[in-house]
Order: sequence, then C-alpha cells, then structure tokens
Amino acid sequence: MADFPLPNFSIDLAGEVAFVTGTTSGLGERFARILAACGASVVLTGRRVARLEKLATEIREAGGTCEPIPLDMTSRDSIRNAFRTAEEKLGLVTILVNNAGIPDAQRIVRMSDELVDSVIDTNLTGPWVLATAFASRLIDEKRAGKIVNISSMAAFNVTPQSAASLYSTTKLAIARMTEAMAVEWSRFNINVNCIAPGAFQSEMLDGMLERIGDISQGMPRKRIPAAAQMDSTLLFLVSPSSECVTGTIIKIDDGQGSR
Repeated sequence: MADFPLPNFSIDLAGEVAFVTGTTSGLGERFARILAACGASVVLTGRRVARLEKLATEIREAGGTCEPIPLDMTSRDSIRNAFRTAEEKLGLVTILVNNAGIPDAQRIVRMSDELVDSVIDTNLTGPWVLATAFASRLIDEKRAGKIVNISSMAAFNVTPQSAASLYSTTKLAIARMTEAMAVEWSRFNINVNCIAPGAFQSEMLDGMLERIGDISQGMPRKRIPAAAQMDSTLLFLVSPSSECVTGTIIKIDDGQGSR
C-alpha cells in the first residue's frame, strides 16, 4: 500500500500528448479543452479549419498547449499524414480520443452509396485506422497509452423513429472494436475503453432536434445534459487512475434509454 497515494487518483496529464478527432464542435471540442486544462498537449483535428484555428487560439490564451491539424476521417492518407504531423509537432502521442462521427439521418432503403460509405468510413474505418497507427507507434516505442473510443447509446437502443440504423450499426461495431483491441493490446500496456453517450448537447443532436422536435420532455429527467457532464468519465479513462481498466464500455445517458 505504501507505493500508492491515498486516494490513488489523479487527473494530472502533464507530459501526455492527446490526439482528439472531431474537435470543431460538440463533445470533441469539450474533450480538447478539458484535456488541455489538465496539462496534456492536445492535437486538434477536424475538417473545418477556421474552427480548428479558433479553438487553438482559445486554448493557448487559457495557458494550454495544442496544435490544430486538418483531418478527413474518410481518407486513410489524411489520417496517417495527420498522425505523423502531430508527432512532429508535439511528440509521441500517448492518448487517443476517437470522437469524430456523423449521423445517417436517413431510412436504410433511401441511403445512397455515397452516404453509406461516408458514415462507415467516418464512424468505423477511420477510428480503426487511427487506433492502429497509434498502437503501432507505442508498441515500437515500448510505451503505455490510452484509447477512448466514443460509441453511442444508439448502439444498444434503436427505435422506429430514429432513422439511424447505419449509425447504430457503426457505433455497436466501435464498442466491439474496443473490447477486441483491449484484449490484443493489453500485454503492451495500451488500455482501450469506450464511452457510449445518450443524448447530450451537441451540433449533431441539434440537427436531429430540428427534424423531430424537442425530445427532452419524454426523458425521465426532462433534460438534455451538457458535454461538461462527461468530463469526469473522460478524465478517469485517460488518467493514471484507470491503469487497470481496459475493454470497458461506460454508458452515460442520464437514465434516458433502455438497457
């Protein structure tokens, strides 16, 4: 017991380099801010360059360290180039948050091939390619690391009204990917975990609410939580406090959905 502080809990991320996808809005933007506030050097990625630059300015003004890098999650070349650039700018990446994702917002039989490819590439293939690049580097360097994949409660609960069948499929695949990677990479001290949020305030949810209206009054607590209410879960999974936690899927839905 003498080797561990009391309590054995820390959110100090000084010296860590965190690569976060989808930081131009919503959960990804919040994740980037909170990781920087806890001392990590943060790689900001996304397709909307102006938003990346704005977020980078705000993080730096608050005393954080970050690097904005344009990234298209549907392009393997873009993913690998962005990852190499991140390490050139900030050093070995030790934390990966696979957050980027897009909805389908369409019934299955009406989806074009282009939409199908875009959803699968962004939500599943891209995170797979990025996690592989991340783990390969850490294995070569014999360094430990943390991956947090962002799934969704839609992976476990589909309704006739949701028009999110492909989104749901990709997010369930992300949860299973988490479990499989955790087993394969545990001997390298790479922890792979997953957060499955319910309805949280975000740009993606705003688009859905425009189509179907306010859903909060049908929820047990009659509210839609803010992204900040996920801070503690993210920080637990990327910090030294979760050293023995891998292959875990944490559902955060404020009691909204069925199990």
